[in-house]
Amino acid sequence: MARPTSLVKRLLVGRPFRSDRLQHTLLPKRIALPVFASDALSSVAYAPDEILLTLSIAGASAYALSPWVTLAVAVVMVTVVASYRQNVHAYPSGGGDYEVATVNLGPRYGVAVASALLVDYILTVAVSTAAGVSNLGSVVPFVAEHKVGIALLAIGLLTSMNLRGLRESGTAFAIPTYAFIIIIVGMILTGLVRIFVLGQDLKAPSATLVISAEESHLDSFAFVFLLLRTFSSGCAALTGVEAISNGVPAFKPPKSRNAATTLLLLGSIAIVMLVGIVLLARATGLQYVEDASQILSGPPGYVQKTVTTQLGEAVFGNGSFLLYLVGAVTALILFLAANTAFNGFPVLGSILAQDRYLPRQLHTRGDRLAFSNGIVFLAIAAATLVVAFQAEVTRLIQLYIVGVFVSFTLSQAGMIRHWNRLLRTQRDPNVRHRMHRSRVINTFGMFMTGTVLIIVLITKFLLGAWIAIAAMLVIYVIMLGIHKHYTRVSRELQPTEERPVLPSRNHAVVLVSKVHMPTLRALAYAQATRPDTLTAVTVNVDDKDTRGLQEEWERRQLPVSLTVVDSPYREITRPIIDFVKSVRRKSPRDVVTVFVPEYVVGRWWEHLLHNQSALRIKGRLLFEPGVMVTSVPWQLASSQDKDLERLDRDLTRAPARGPRFGSAEAPTSPAVPAGHPVAAVGDPSTEERQ
Repeated sequence: MARPTSLVKRLLVGRPFRSDRLQHTLLPKRIALPVFASDALSSVAYAPDEILLTLSIAGASAYALSPWVTLAVAVVMVTVVASYRQNVHAYPSGGGDYEVATVNLGPRYGVAVASALLVDYILTVAVSTAAGVSNLGSVVPFVAEHKVGIALLAIGLLTSMNLRGLRESGTAFAIPTYAFIIIIVGMILTGLVRIFVLGQDLKAPSATLVISAEESHLDSFAFVFLLLRTFSSGCAALTGVEAISNGVPAFKPPKSRNAATTLLLLGSIAIVMLVGIVLLARATGLQYVEDASQILSGPPGYVQKTVTTQLGEAVFGNGSFLLYLVGAVTALILFLAANTAFNGFPVLGSILAQDRYLPRQLHTRGDRLAFSNGIVFLAIAAATLVVAFQAEVTRLIQLYIVGVFVSFTLSQAGMIRHWNRLLRTQRDPNVRHRMHRSRVINTFGMFMTGTVLIIVLITKFLLGAWIAIAAMLVIYVIMLGIHKHYTRVSRELQPTEERPVLPSRNHAVVLVSKVHMPTLRALAYAQATRPDTLTAVTVNVDDKDTRGLQEEWERRQLPVSLTVVDSPYREITRPIIDFVKSVRRKSPRDVVTVFVPEYVVGRWWEHLLHNQSALRIKGRLLFEPGVMVTSVPWQLASSQDKDLERLDRDLTRAPARGPRFGSAEAPTSPAVPAGHPVAAVGDPSTEERQ
């Protein structure tokens, strides 16, 4: 019978995969597109909203500029897609922007890119789920009333699906992603044909609204600033493009070619959908405002809906099945857009952990060959943001895209250096021509993304971008600190050419609380090791108990001398440490071995009743140089009921968590039940005296 916790885990995650099944989790292009492109594709569901609501600050007349702003965003997207196609061919290992910046600009730049990407991935999950709730709430009022709870539920479901493995989650996401593409493109084509070919007068529900400008008298500089802010908000459509360069190892061979093809498909579909939605919005007179107070007059009980929902109502009719289908697939693709981050964040975290910038726990794969620790960490961080910002898309999106454009710009700068380095040694004219062409593409890409980054920083800094920048700086400093620690530990553990010096003598110390079977076994084992000296030590915290112990010791005529250490303040740990230090102090070249009798229990709650003093003592002795600690177990009857075969299976299936011996990190203390050496191993009366 499986334990309840194991049963729940298997229901949520599934049965574990063998390591040799890793090859079977690789993705073909038809599955890779929805897995890695859902973020970029879904951005067409909220990027038009941000463009229109930002322009609404200047009034309804400013909507006429929305196609031009969208065209500028499309130009940037074409540039970024073309640039990243060079990246995936040059660096197919999966490091993406981090690897490009590290190799060509230096480790510090690589860490800067990594910190930006980590923040952006977390925000991708938060923004996507919040936008999904917002779109679904436009059709289902109950969702709008419980936005935070629904968003958290969506994050939980995505986490479970990704813990099941990349291939399995990709298959589950393929159908809704392709459904979203078909429905939205179909809506755009249907609407444009009905308007421009059939001459029908389609109007969005908000077309008859009378709205006011928040700022009715904008001077030239303020109006230009507003356009730049609109452009920076629309550039949210570019998020997710970098995920493919980080996920190249997940593609089936030929990996680079398949990744580049998928990237081209992603860019083409996203541009068509983004431009089509904005053009259809203009053709239907759609209006979308930032503040409801801007609506001066409109239909009774009017509630502002998202852009895609309004377009669906205009094209397919209010209450139609296709309208609800538009709302459903839009909400679903926004929820699934977070899957891009769930695939990119754990892979990047694993690479950073391998390079010693993040804890080693993020480098290991879980039961289903997914990077489980990274997935769980991402889910917790995103859920925290959703709660903190109450799942408000407009508030969250101000933090967005800063990180991704930092990585875009530094990555393109690294690619320019990459081509310069290769051109210095390449002599083949055809190859040099291709390199020159690639360098031109990356140079133009750096110029474009750098310009967008400056615009984003200027227009969004006070609106919330400073929070994302502060988070990047904090993560940057933490990663450098982790790397410094691992480097220092690696240097300390590096073996030298000198032969190890053997200790002169071995002094054995057996900790005693009373004369019982664990103590006698510890004494016998200590004698079997043939130490140079052997001493039994007890701490006098109660004169009556100590005298009884000494009398029993003499009665049994035990062949080891018993040393009593006084403790006037009834403390146990400090007197033992002082005694061990005194033995060690007499001869620094000697080693002291402390034998600790301990109980082995079979039930979890029994650990709370036994072995607590030993846990403190052993933990303290680990910091003493030249002191070895040996636990001598005594199995109680409850331990015989333990299902050891199931325990063996669980331990065999469990992936390595944390630092591994032989790596650069120092091993942690063993996570085994601690012994109880002095305070009567398992003796309740003695434990109460402590």
